[in-house]
Amino acid sequence: MAGAGGSARLHDWRRGGACFLWRGHRIFVAEAGSGPPLLLIHGYPTGSYDWFAVWDALAARHRLLAPDLLGLGWSDKPAGHRYGIADHADMIEALLTHHGIARVHVLAHDLGVSIAQELLARQREGPGRCRVESLVMLNGGLCPEAYRPRPIQRLLASPLGRWIGPRVPRRAFERAIRSLFGPGHAPAPGLIDDFWQLLEHHDGRRVAHAVGRFWVDRLAQRDRLVATLREAGPPRRLINGAADPNSGRHMAERYRELLPDADIVSLAAVGHWPQIEAPARVVEAVLQITAHLPDGAMERSRTGS
Repeated sequence: MAGAGGSARLHDWRRGGACFLWRGHRIFVAEAGSGPPLLLIHGYPTGSYDWFAVWDALAARHRLLAPDLLGLGWSDKPAGHRYGIADHADMIEALLTHHGIARVHVLAHDLGVSIAQELLARQREGPGRCRVESLVMLNGGLCPEAYRPRPIQRLLASPLGRWIGPRVPRRAFERAIRSLFGPGHAPAPGLIDDFWQLLEHHDGRRVAHAVGRFWVDRLAQRDRLVATLREAGPPRRLINGAADPNSGRHMAERYRELLPDADIVSLAAVGHWPQIEAPARVVEAVLQITAHLPDGAMERSRTGS
């Protein structure tokens, strides 16, 4: 079933979650599984629902915690809020403290990658922070200078963004989403419906310009965020959908320039959402890191379709 109200899978996802109160705002959180905690941080402009295709397989090995970031998904979307990377990281830290989690594996996508880098920077700067045990990054601006925002992202970040955001039509949204998927992995119409419902919830287009400025924020913090990848730290892996026009092959190449021995799993015909386009391969690559498994089944740097 899919339609104006979204798919049955989307409604099941919402029913399976709960709300966490942070600074007076309701944060939707999906939870499942048992075992070592794994925090999943989604990207823009959707929500924790992005993890549906890998959810059950990861829950078989981990206790999963996946919040909808403030301003996105089923969480509150307050107008006038400054949706900065540091602000999102504050929420994540509060959520982990609320659940009594002091050590956590992190799987992050898109905007979530920058938030995870901020968490690593804080861990490096002082004691008392939740310890990141490992970090797996899916397509995102880990090297901000290599990120290529779409034209709509540039417009939303401009002075016109406040006016354009609430007026973005469904057809323009669909074109932008489809352009991010790899060849042969076109999103089903029902998935576009679901993504649209997540954007529309709590009148999300009203704050889309403010939430979407994250790529400008991380450019300003480039040195701080990139330092977390170049210095010693927990195991880190990039799973890169190489066909993503935002942060695909060119992002992986830039990462390799900065860190020649970087752990990169490259998926040649996959776009911006590897966890949806190639879920089995993402689960395999994630569990190799979180369980500290040998890379016998997947080379350190692998190219495939």
